[in-house]
Amino acid sequence: MIYLDNHATTPVHPEVLEAMLPYLGPQFHNPSSGYRAGKVVKKAIAEARGQVAELIGAKEEEIVFTGCGTESNNMVLKSLARVFGRKESRVLTTEIEHSAVLRPCEAMEAVGFDVARCAVDETGRLHLDQFRELCTGKGFASVMWANNETGVVQPILEASEIAKEAGYAFHTDAIQAVGKVPVNVRDVPVDFLSISGHKFHAPKGIGALYLREGVRFEPLIRGGGQEAGRRSGTENVPYIVGLGKAAELMKKENHQVAELRDHLEDRLMNEIEGVTLNGHREHRVPTIAHVSFADCEGAGLLILLDEAGVQVSTGSACMTGKQEPSHVQKAMGFSDAQAKSSLRISLSMLTTREEIDQAAEAIKKAVKKLRAVQGGGGVGPVMVYS
Repeated sequence: MIYLDNHATTPVHPEVLEAMLPYLGPQFHNPSSGYRAGKVVKKAIAEARGQVAELIGAKEEEIVFTGCGTESNNMVLKSLARVFGRKESRVLTTEIEHSAVLRPCEAMEAVGFDVARCAVDETGRLHLDQFRELCTGKGFASVMWANNETGVVQPILEASEIAKEAGYAFHTDAIQAVGKVPVNVRDVPVDFLSISGHKFHAPKGIGALYLREGVRFEPLIRGGGQEAGRRSGTENVPYIVGLGKAAELMKKENHQVAELRDHLEDRLMNEIEGVTLNGHREHRVPTIAHVSFADCEGAGLLILLDEAGVQVSTGSACMTGKQEPSHVQKAMGFSDAQAKSSLRISLSMLTTREEIDQAAEAIKKAVKKLRAVQGGGGVGPVMVYS
């Protein structure tokens, strides 16, 4: 089986699993306990906090562990909603955000918040002039660092500076950026940043939130005061340790992924007719190829590739079963034909060249077979699988 859907989730790295195991066994103690065994576990959490902080250039005390990236996004947005209130304040986001940002913004809009959504161009990059125009009055902004479907990296530095000039608080969903491209909160003036461990070889069920020192934050979960009172609840120690180890691994330079992605794209472009590479060619994470195949339904390709032992997707894992182009594709101006014929092929540091070559051959065969069956019509619903 060749796994090329790493933007949906990544396999747990063997070194991450090894680091976690003691805390699933003998070192099971509650880190809030006063005896020595509890203090050992508490120290492991502190070490993991330092590893995550180092990955993004933060201070240890600026990192809060959460249950996932969706929780991190919701914690920030709901805190900001309480801090700013619905009267005369704006919520500014983009048309291509993940549902973990879009749905909370819709909920705020439903109760009277002024929610504005900035457009992107045909490459998937934010329209900065429009973003500046929308940054009026008081409020807060949420702009993703890298898109989960296309891998396009947004101009976060410029957007955050525009927001700061307008007096806006600024959050970024960096879930698909951290561990893939350099992210440093000392260089980019974001106030809040969301992380999800399973996107870079930690297990599912662990995330983190960066809170810039001095920013006002209203906790979503109150209780025993863990995480300095910012996210109460007994800590998920094994997964926190795993996230820390994964963060440590991601600090190592790895040019292999970009080279493999480029090799795959070159093969597809040179060996298959009617191929379009979607999204910005320069401003993107190295782990993804978003590709359209003329006269070829993406959902059909996915099924044929699955049968051939190659796992890819046609979009976001969180959009499973949707029979229409994603909001990201619509925002980029995809035609119905281009949207219906798209695949998201995503790699990781564990992907090999042999797997890429085998996948390229399988894609060639699948495209040829599907075009023969469909007769060039490419008809059928767009399906998005996990």
